Amino acid sequence: MQPVFIRLKFNEVPEADMLNRAQAICDELRRRRTVRDFSDRAVPRSVIEACVRAAGSAPSGANLQPWHFVVVSDPATKCKIRAAAEEEEREFYTTRAPQEWLDALAPLGTDANKPFLETAPFLIAIFVQSYGVLPDGRKVKNYYASESVGIATGMLITALHHSGLATLTHTPSPMGFLNGILNRPDNERPFLLLVAGYPASGAQVPTITKKPLDEIATWI
Repeated sequence: MQPVFIRLKFNEVPEADMLNRAQAICDELRRRRTVRDFSDRAVPRSVIEACVRAAGSAPSGANLQPWHFVVVSDPATKCKIRAAAEEEEREFYTTRAPQEWLDALAPLGTDANKPFLETAPFLIAIFVQSYGVLPDGRKVKNYYASESVGIATGMLITALHHSGLATLTHTPSPMGFLNGILNRPDNERPFLLLVAGYPASGAQVPTITKKPLDEIATWI
């Protein structure tokens, strides 16, 4: 198949404005905090839709777009997800997690209780598609599927934060219960459960710091 190209529409920014724009997005994202105390305040579905569309514009291996986003607002479904997630979390905290891991989590104040899975207005279950299925039933391998979905997830978190919402990345292990509850096919595996909404009034977050630039980047 011959590739088809169109002219790139590139919005070039004047060099004098580049640093201001870069610093502005840096400052905005550094204000982002993971939230565990959510309000049940309603969020317009249109906002979530726009953010998911933004995530769907992410680059992916061979442009196969190996992701699926299940947006959950139904209270009964959120209740099922919470019950299943807390069951896995109790097992994690009591038997599966090594002490070193528990020590690393201690400063964050986390435990097996996950009320935010019911309180927040939206849960977004993000799935990786290991292969695609053509209309005739043939399978098409997806390349760099996990890497691609990771990029899309980062863009989704950024879009939600930029829209004025708080998020929480939740990864109970294992997460196979999501396939059953959300009726997802065999070619999909849960990647991450993203909680989205407004923070509760008076919500608190742990005191943490981020590594400085010279610890996360090398210039050659």
